[in-house]
Amino acid sequence: MKHKINPKLLEILICPLSKGALFYDEENQELISKDSKLAYPIRDGVPIMLAEEARKIKD
Repeated sequence: MKHKINPKLLEILICPLSKGALFYDEENQELISKDSKLAYPIRDGVPIMLAEEARKIKD
């Protein structure tokens, strides 16, 4: 089941490594940090903001 992220939450969340903006990928249920090249998973509607849980992405 896909969950939507509250837009207000997305406004305040930042990447814990780069401190940069995150972009919501609804299809993959991830928050993307282009600066860190990481995708943070969203599980049961909860963003998991731990670098060790994130997946590395390509540009």
